[in-house]
Amino acid sequence: MQTRLVEYFLALEREGHFARAAARCNVSQPTLSAGIVTLETQLGKRLIRRDRKYGGLTAEGEAILPWARQLVAAAEALGQAAETARGPLRGELRLGAIPAAMPAIGCLVAAMQARHPGLNVSIRASTSRQIERDLAAFELDAGLTYLDFEPPAHALSVPLYVERTMLVSAVDGVVVPDPLDWAGLAILPLCLLHQGMQNRRILDARLAERGLALRPLATADSYVALLGLVQQGRLCSIIPDSHATLLDGLSWARTHAMPQTDEGSRVGVIVSDSAPMGPLAQAVLGVAREMRLPPGFRIS
Repeated sequence: MQTRLVEYFLALEREGHFARAAARCNVSQPTLSAGIVTLETQLGKRLIRRDRKYGGLTAEGEAILPWARQLVAAAEALGQAAETARGPLRGELRLGAIPAAMPAIGCLVAAMQARHPGLNVSIRASTSRQIERDLAAFELDAGLTYLDFEPPAHALSVPLYVERTMLVSAVDGVVVPDPLDWAGLAILPLCLLHQGMQNRRILDARLAERGLALRPLATADSYVALLGLVQQGRLCSIIPDSHATLLDGLSWARTHAMPQTDEGSRVGVIVSDSAPMGPLAQAVLGVAREMRLPPGFRIS
């Protein structure tokens, strides 16, 4: 069985469209369609429901999907292992990162490329849950995410820093009490990440412990969007303290200390704990263990 045929099958499952899947694989649509028919013939099972267009996977297609992902990932890792046995690590490193960890992604990528200059890096902003799913499906080589609240399953991890939060408002915007307590925080006009983001779920859990709840007037899936809302002056937001350096030089922004708490959230690198571990995952863990982040990141 040719691995390329399995790649066609996986591309079609991801894209849900024959033309897009063919483009993803850099082949013509007839070539992709013929390859999938060949795979079905070899297995003796119909894998794709089709009429005039893609209609999803059959039960047999669904059954082989995790094995197909594992086979392609193993073939890629096999090639990398052979290539790097006597030479530098090359290829594409696929990283997923939660929005809260984006300031650290530059440090990680710089450290990786300093150690392995032949690498290209692809970075995908994602939720913590999606990072777990993509690691399990061999769609990512590593992730940068929270380690403690809803800890990632079936993963090896290296902690990098501890995240705490701060409030940000516009200089001529919302009046924020000083000092700010939890009850005062709960009544501020806020814009926050939506509840699909773990950062928001952590924040909600801490308020719930105190019998309070946040009811934001706007939600988004990125801190850039939240800061754009704050800049207009009518809302304020809660962002990780690691983002403080990104606000340097912004005359419109003012930061405020959050209510007193000793709690922090560890953020780190995770890879799948499957064995054998691929060269890219090994390389990320090795670099993460030796990394020293700049002063803007709390170590404890």
